[in-house]
Amino acid sequence: MVKIIYKIVSFFLPLLLILLSLISCEDVVNVDLDTAPPKLVVDASIKWQKGTSGNEQIIYLTTTGDYYTTDVPKVSGATVYITDENSNQFNFTENPGTGQYICGNFIPTIDGIYTLTVNYNGEIYTATETLKAVPTIDSVSQNDNGGFTGDEIELKFFFQDNGNEDNFYLIQFTGSFTSLPEYAVVDDEFFQGNQMFGLYINEDMQAGDDVTCTLQGISETYYNYMNILLSIAGDNSGSPFQTPPATVRGNLVNQTDFDNYALGFFRLSEIDTMNYIVE
Repeated sequence: MVKIIYKIVSFFLPLLLILLSLISCEDVVNVDLDTAPPKLVVDASIKWQKGTSGNEQIIYLTTTGDYYTTDVPKVSGATVYITDENSNQFNFTENPGTGQYICGNFIPTIDGIYTLTVNYNGEIYTATETLKAVPTIDSVSQNDNGGFTGDEIELKFFFQDNGNEDNFYLIQFTGSFTSLPEYAVVDDEFFQGNQMFGLYINEDMQAGDDVTCTLQGISETYYNYMNILLSIAGDNSGSPFQTPPATVRGNLVNQTDFDNYALGFFRLSEIDTMNYIVE
């Protein structure tokens, strides 16, 4: 009997020691990473809400930081302005110390061509885009038997595509039960001139929740940019604010030093929104 017990213990003891060593590995290991020079990050989304003048706009400037930092470095002291095709200049003035550059007299024009200029640290960054129109959101429908399992709440909002041109759209859903909005991009290649819809399914959505549906008209260039960004974030209908495994280049060009490019994108969109209370 002693020999049998000894054999059992001698067989299982190494396995037990390995298991205990794995369980005890709870220390956080910080890896020393090379720190690249900070790059300018430009969040220049000019959005014209239907039914408003669209004259109040904000551009956010930050820089990249260390991997482990929790603070986003804000950019102060830059010169920021947008010019239209008629040589009108719209100046964006910083709210001191915030990295927010505000304009109160912007004039949005559908299909108008605009150029953004940012002068930062003696270098000039520019980008040119067209302001795109968007259809009106007609209605929102709810299906309580949606999703792959057939037991999830599914929302759809509907809009009419313009059949006289190729269109690209950014779809956004913002729920009262989520910390970040969710995005998707779609084009009208297979829906030219037909009714289209945005689809939203979230397992945490319940009756009584508030969901804001947003539709934005975007350029083909921005459509391609967001399509890549959402894909590398890991979910074509998810949030682009996750940490991507690769750098995604936007449309900003450094006119002073081409290799020192900025991150972000300059785009202009007409937008429409509709709020919905989940039943």
